[in-house]
Amino acid sequence: MSQDRGGVDLNKSLGYLLKETSSALRAAMEEVLRPLGMTVTHYSCLELLAQRPGLSNSELARGTFVTRQSMNVLLQALERDGYVTRPAEAPVGKALPTRLTPRGRRNLEKASAAVRAVEVRMLSGLTEAEQSDAFRILRNMASSLRDGR
Repeated sequence: MSQDRGGVDLNKSLGYLLKETSSALRAAMEEVLRPLGMTVTHYSCLELLAQRPGLSNSELARGTFVTRQSMNVLLQALERDGYVTRPAEAPVGKALPTRLTPRGRRNLEKASAAVRAVEVRMLSGLTEAEQSDAFRILRNMASSLRDGR
């Protein structure tokens, strides 16, 4: 019916399927992170800081797909709870480099294990070759959209 009016056939829309998959992944991640007192954004922020210590609020916001304002609120809470540390004054410019504390690292370890289990479950029906193809295809799609092709 949607084709008759020039719309998108949701049963054949790759974009719709990607959104459905993304929503299912997020829900599964939230489910395993909730008992740890985390959200997906909270986890993503800690994971980014473990891999790239010293990121600024803006860099973390971009990396976790939230606004700078939302990230600032999250960082204040993470700092208050002892998961991250930021200097009182910016060493250079305005950016306050953020770093994980030992408590943040311990919390991240538990969260990473929970998230890995979700990803393993998500990929369980795929062979290694299919997983490799999926990575390549999804990277190419994202790149095509970012590059405006």
